[in-house]
Amino acid sequence: MLRYALLFAFIPLVLAAQDGFHNPVIPGFHPDPSVCRVDSDYYLVTSSFEYFPGVPVFHSRDLIHWDLIGYCLTRKSQLNLEKAPSSAGIYAPTLRYHKGTFYMITTNVSGGGNFLVTASDPRGPWSDPIWIDQSGIDPSLFFDDDGKVYYTGTTPWDGSEQGIYQFEIDPATGKKLSPVRLIWKGTGGRYPEGPHLYKINGWYYLMIAEGGTEYGHMETIARSKSPWGPFDSCPRNPILTHRNVRGQSSPIQGTGHADLIQAHDGTWWLVFLAFRPVLGNWHHLGRETFLAPVVWDKEGWPLVGENGTVLPEMKAKTLQQTPETSSAFLEDFDHEKLSLEWNYLRNPDSFYYSLTDRGGWLCLKGNPYTLDSVASPAFIGIRQKHFSFIVTARMDFEPGRAGEEAGITAFMNNRFHYRLCVEKKDDGKKYVVLTHRIGSYSYEVSKTPYSGHLIWLRIAASPESYFFSFSSDGMNFTPVGTGDTRFLSSEVAGGFTGVFIGLYATGKGRTSSAPVYFDAFEYIPGDNKK
Repeated sequence: MLRYALLFAFIPLVLAAQDGFHNPVIPGFHPDPSVCRVDSDYYLVTSSFEYFPGVPVFHSRDLIHWDLIGYCLTRKSQLNLEKAPSSAGIYAPTLRYHKGTFYMITTNVSGGGNFLVTASDPRGPWSDPIWIDQSGIDPSLFFDDDGKVYYTGTTPWDGSEQGIYQFEIDPATGKKLSPVRLIWKGTGGRYPEGPHLYKINGWYYLMIAEGGTEYGHMETIARSKSPWGPFDSCPRNPILTHRNVRGQSSPIQGTGHADLIQAHDGTWWLVFLAFRPVLGNWHHLGRETFLAPVVWDKEGWPLVGENGTVLPEMKAKTLQQTPETSSAFLEDFDHEKLSLEWNYLRNPDSFYYSLTDRGGWLCLKGNPYTLDSVASPAFIGIRQKHFSFIVTARMDFEPGRAGEEAGITAFMNNRFHYRLCVEKKDDGKKYVVLTHRIGSYSYEVSKTPYSGHLIWLRIAASPESYFFSFSSDGMNFTPVGTGDTRFLSSEVAGGFTGVFIGLYATGKGRTSSAPVYFDAFEYIPGDNKK
């Protein structure tokens, strides 16, 4: 048996000097970041959409190196994703800390709407939802000095005028304590969203995203002496965008949906989402979390990054940086629980998953659902975080009936993915099959007879392509086909997520008669910076 330790985020490399950092700071599908500080500890959350558990929580001491420490939504009572379409589920969360309590407020667009949960420890457990009777998305909380708490969000779904809406809220009950008011329409960009309210030096600053989460994305800001406005727009808006001449040729695009934080040393920073296109126009890793320094001009307006743009290599004085860690991920399934990196599609049924059926192996029992289903197939996956990587999974599978399959997948959504599997066909024989699912088209690229029960499945990636192969001994691999990364990009596949590399099993309409066992899974980046 191959034996690995869980090395993700646990291999110390070097202690970086305070002379710059690399973007993104959290690579892979981690959009809509929101951050808070407790003394010299920083906590950050991102959107999770149809994946479970929901709303990952990260910790950092330097705003640059982040460790995944848990999730806010780990129970179905908190997060019901049944039949949630791809890119539905959990939209942009906001994380705040006030008087010993963490508050995370977000929207389940697939059921329930806006709600908040609380915790004394960001690692959990988090409370059951406190539901809020207000439509719209991207809710945020602001705790004012006088004890009042404000809910700030987007346009209600009742035909109201586009803009940012606000009301006073009781966070203990979710009840409104004031009428809902339109407080700012933004600067004229479409989709004013992602609002956050801050109080800095006697001013209330309202920061929002405009332009839609695409190439025209931007971040704008306004201020007032009252939390209700009227808000005066910053004369340099947008304060962050790559839609301009300076940013349009950058390898980073779609900058926006930001949150502002003052560090414990008094410096200011902005976390925000952006994406990195391949071949100019295609991004498949999803929207990632980036970081930029902020300074304030003499008029009290923020200056972000390099004149409102950012670079992959940012030259700025940082907090004292913690040791960088390896981004390799090695899993041997020898532990009582799966690593925090693993996610399910929607709410999993525990009947189809086991780490105890066969010691040191993950057991998946194929259920009736396939990767094409808007349901919860037997699937676990990790985010693709690098353009170049090699993933290898060791699998033991002897399908009992025709149609049963199990394997590995590069998965964007139920209509756009590649899968390499072992499948039993109608002739009673087993084959290694590579299938492309591209929109309404699903076709077998290759079908290779295979008689053994133990097999190594591999996906290698470059920025432009995936390469699929298999081996009977773990050393000599047989190529079976390729797939373009652009067909799994948001520009082709649509939606707001990014590619996962996953393990799966299916009985195609019924529960599989035989389980599949995975002994080892390794994700080795080709280049940590790309």
